[in-house]
Amino acid sequence: MKPDIKSRADIEKLIILFYEQVREDKTIGFIFNDVVNINWQKHISLITDFWETILLDNPVYKNNAMEVHYEINKILPLQPKHFESWLLLFYNSIDTLFEGKTATLAKVRAKSITDLMQFKMNGNKNKSTLL
Repeated sequence: MKPDIKSRADIEKLIILFYEQVREDKTIGFIFNDVVNINWQKHISLITDFWETILLDNPVYKNNAMEVHYEINKILPLQPKHFESWLLLFYNSIDTLFEGKTATLAKVRAKSITDLMQFKMNGNKNKSTLL
């Protein structure tokens, strides 16, 4: 049996694995590597803050997550395939490392986030079909 997500260290481990996969992904890797040209060290810390806030109820994330995605969407309109790839990679990363109540919650929250982002950026015509 795999452990559940219980700490910031667990979330960081998840995020590191996830972004290793993202960087290599043919559907969304180029967005992170070329379009945005992410500072990975800073990004991983920031996204770990985000997930720690929504999974462990520790309010360390203080930014507006939607704002940066609106800016990316202006440069490169995000399509359903981008969200679906992101979600699949996130689910796979969770399943590789964890199982349990918080791991399941992470999947539910990730699905809600992708649906909300797509709706706010493009209307509900681009809603993800996963889960």
